[in-house]
Amino acid sequence: MTPSGAATEVQRASGSPAQHITSRRWLAVLGVALLSVTGCYGFSGGGGLPRNLKTVAIQPFDNQTAAPELQRELFDQLRNVMRDRLNLREAPEAKADLVVRGIISKYDVDLPAGASADPRQTTSTRRRLQIVIDVEIVDQTTGRSLLKKVGLSREGQYAEGGERNGRRNALESLMNDIVEGVQSQW
Repeated sequence: MTPSGAATEVQRASGSPAQHITSRRWLAVLGVALLSVTGCYGFSGGGGLPRNLKTVAIQPFDNQTAAPELQRELFDQLRNVMRDRLNLREAPEAKADLVVRGIISKYDVDLPAGASADPRQTTSTRRRLQIVIDVEIVDQTTGRSLLKKVGLSREGQYAEGGERNGRRNALESLMNDIVEGVQSQW
C-alpha cells in the first residue's frame, strides 16, 4: 500500500470532509431548532391565573357549626393553598385583586363508615365526617365571580378517635376543588 493509498483508506473509514461539514450543519440546524422550540415553553407563577391577579384577601368564613376550630383550620388551609398553589400574596380586602368569602354550613362527625364483624376488634371501627361549605371567589378588578359553589361537600374517614385526621382529609379535598374551580376559568 502506498502512502497516498493509506490516506485514502483513512478518509473512507472516517468519511469525507464534505460529509463532516454536512453532519455539522445538520447538528447546528437541529440545535437551533431545539433551542427555538424550548424557548416557546416557560413556567411562570400564578397557577394558571391571569398575570394581573396577584393578591388575595380571605375573609373568615361564617361558621354555622358547633365546631369553633373548624373556622380557623379552613382559614389556614385557604391561606396555604392561595399562596402555594395559586401564587397569590395576601393583601387587605381594599387592595386585593381577589376576595374569598363563604359559610361553613354543616359539620357532621362520628358518622359510621364501617365496623368489624368481630366485636373483639374495636380498633377496626372506621368513622367518617362531612363538611359542607358555600364559597365565593370574586375578582375585584372586574367584579366577576370566578368561583361560586353552594353546598360544596366533602367527607373524610378516620379511625375511631382520629377526628382531626378525617377533618384534615376533608379540608384538603375541599381545597383541591376550590383550586380546580378557579383554574378552570382559564
